[in-house]
Amino acid sequence: MEHSSWNVSERASALHRDALVWDNHGCMPFEDTEQWLEQLARYRASGVDVAAINIGDSNQPLETLIRMAAAIRDYVAKHPEHYVMALNTAAIRAAKAEGKLAIALDVEGVYALGNQVSLVPLLYDLGVRWMLMVYNRANLAGSGCHDAEDSGLTALGRELVREMDRVGLVKCCSHTGYRTAMQVLELSTRPTIFSHSNPRALHDHPRNIPDELIDACASAGGVVCINGIGIFLGDNDIRVERFVDHVDYVVQRVGPGHVGIGLDYVFNQAEMDAALAEAETIWPPGFGYRPGIKCFPPEQLPAVTEELLKRGYDDAAIRAVLGGNLLRVADEVWR
Repeated sequence: MEHSSWNVSERASALHRDALVWDNHGCMPFEDTEQWLEQLARYRASGVDVAAINIGDSNQPLETLIRMAAAIRDYVAKHPEHYVMALNTAAIRAAKAEGKLAIALDVEGVYALGNQVSLVPLLYDLGVRWMLMVYNRANLAGSGCHDAEDSGLTALGRELVREMDRVGLVKCCSHTGYRTAMQVLELSTRPTIFSHSNPRALHDHPRNIPDELIDACASAGGVVCINGIGIFLGDNDIRVERFVDHVDYVVQRVGPGHVGIGLDYVFNQAEMDAALAEAETIWPPGFGYRPGIKCFPPEQLPAVTEELLKRGYDDAAIRAVLGGNLLRVADEVWR
């Protein structure tokens, strides 16, 4: 594949090509999904080897999850020369060797499950490899980051944590309230991630996480994946330097072995603008949730590798951040 358009140094280009690059969260539209799937090629052109795609969030029903999973899996099956489902880490390693993009599925929040814990293994069988506990507002499992009061994990939430650990589905605490997230980390027997969350110390936003959660995640063997949404990076600024500031903060705090990438890139930004305008309960006013939010695109990822080199990171640390840490978690958790 041609990489001249990356506009980075030869060293950065070679390292980016050779490393396993994993973007742990991308958002395709829930309607007319099929017509957008050709844009998965943007990941491949940006040197990405693994991409996790959201199939449901907030208050999306189970039907949405199933339809999204079917659409994505059908597209991957019809384009075997370019794509493969990331159903296990052997498939990821084989895809990397063959120059293909491995696609995993993710779900933002357990809303669609209701109180049916038996849906957890079904989601795993569909290809879901991580799932949020809560999306911004309380659900049957616990509280969200925008709730005035965080009551912590419910009895159902605890049962879901145990079942996800048993099944091999990675638990995620992005969008989740502080107390609920801390209880997930305390109860878990396997590494838990923040799939797309930034340090609150750099930008004070309820969606960003405090140092105590960063520390607890790392202590449990997890990974904090840096989000590329402008209002979480701060000042709606999606420059590479700002993004790497957030990477570097977490690295300096807990080491390069617990940091990853989860851009949260929204492919249909018109759909996002409409959703933000219509759902103030989920995205409350006063926190920057309004049309015009910028998203850090996958095309800027090679420049992240360049910027990390400029800041003195060695190759091993860069490889870990770009995707090695998430592969380690997958090796430990997926079955």
